[in-house]
Amino acid sequence: MSLIRIAWRNFRFRTLSSLLTTLSLALGVGLVVLVLSIYGIISEAFVRNASVGPNLVVGAAGSGLQLTLNSIFYLSQPIENLDYTDYMDFMSQAQRAEQVERFGGDPSLAEDDGKYYDFLAGGYAIPLALGDYYGTFRLVGTTPDFFEKLRFGPMVDQEFTFRDGRAFVTESEDHGYFEAVLGSRVAAEMGINVGDVIYPTHGDPEGKQHDEAFTVVGVMNPTGTPNDRAAFINLEGFYLMKGHAKPVDSATVFENTLGESVKQAIASEFDGDLDDAFVETMTDQLNSAVPAAAQTAKDAVAAAELKQQQAQQSAEVTPLSIPEREITALLIRNGNLMFAPMMQNMIKETKTRQAVAPIGEINKLMGAIVGPLLTALMAITLLTCIVAAVGILVAIYNSMNDRRKDIAIMRALGARRGTVTTIILMESLIIALIGGIVGWVSAHAAIFFASGYIESQTGIQVGFLSTSKMEIAVLPLVLILALLAGLLPAWSAYRTDAGSNLSA
Repeated sequence: MSLIRIAWRNFRFRTLSSLLTTLSLALGVGLVVLVLSIYGIISEAFVRNASVGPNLVVGAAGSGLQLTLNSIFYLSQPIENLDYTDYMDFMSQAQRAEQVERFGGDPSLAEDDGKYYDFLAGGYAIPLALGDYYGTFRLVGTTPDFFEKLRFGPMVDQEFTFRDGRAFVTESEDHGYFEAVLGSRVAAEMGINVGDVIYPTHGDPEGKQHDEAFTVVGVMNPTGTPNDRAAFINLEGFYLMKGHAKPVDSATVFENTLGESVKQAIASEFDGDLDDAFVETMTDQLNSAVPAAAQTAKDAVAAAELKQQQAQQSAEVTPLSIPEREITALLIRNGNLMFAPMMQNMIKETKTRQAVAPIGEINKLMGAIVGPLLTALMAITLLTCIVAAVGILVAIYNSMNDRRKDIAIMRALGARRGTVTTIILMESLIIALIGGIVGWVSAHAAIFFASGYIESQTGIQVGFLSTSKMEIAVLPLVLILALLAGLLPAWSAYRTDAGSNLSA
């Protein structure tokens, strides 16, 4: 009979004692695997979500970590808003001209490429407008580029797909600017389908509900990213909600509008015979000499604002002008990643804006806060495994008095001391192996049954085979400790005297 079969028969012979020892070990291993697995899944998911899609996030100056949590994970609160012209700094001259012509604003914006446009090198800049909620979920105002250009997944190559419906468009015939797309968790928890309407709340989940309704035109498939827990609306619709228009400095509008009109008037009066320098000089002199005209311009702006409010009230919606627009952040993907550091430094020099790499901010978070927590978890893991190994030692050692006669018989039949020692060690390893496997399976079964709750709280999908790198070391560690725990009983068996125990 092989030694492993003898060890297995010893395990079965003391069934209750063996099962209780194995159960004790399984509970310890299960607890360790459960903690390490959840920690590993969440931490790896944080890093994975931060390393896909945009390589930079641009926002107002302040905490880079807060900007990352707010813009990528939809956690924390926005820092401050950026001017819409900051977004236009990433556009080509043609794109800027189209924006000025469509929405109205300083004509000089349409004359050149944005200062950061060349650094994009074929990449993208996607605006985000944050601050409102739908239920307890964050509302994200953005453009259709979010669904067309952004990618996710380990290789940053997976496109957003829709369980039902489609992505919203800038302006549709059926719903105008008021279309919405929901993440999978939002649709499931709120019971919303395509064709339903949603009403955002202003600034807080318990805030005042906006009067404007958005029609849901699409529900996304699960992505395993924070986007599952967000509701997306058209950026133009976001601007048109009450309280979302940036207060406009009338004097600024006056400078932008009156200055240009004076230039055109002078050029028209002199039939284009004057050079540009003379026209600029005349414009400055006239602007400073006509305070009454400035007041007229302010009155005109006030009248325009009143007209716009009336137009909104009568559902004749007009998009906001560029000076009235703000964004919270920009998701940037450089077509050539070599340009990212240069662009990041240029933005940082403005003192009012910042550009941060999401993966860098998350790694800082992991190193500064989660790193010590991981050390504590590893210490707890080691202590739990040692306690489990001591349990094996106590169980086998206590059984040695009952089996001294069996060992003496084996010795009398010719078994060597080394053979008896090996059998005891194998019995210890059998307990450790069964306990370790049962503990691992139990822990992952618990994770599987709690996967829905984990996903609802974190947006991270986990399954029965979702493992972390750290838990791979648990089973070998348990086997080594079990082997060490079996040495004392094995040594006791080694010293058992066959003659005295047979005559007892």
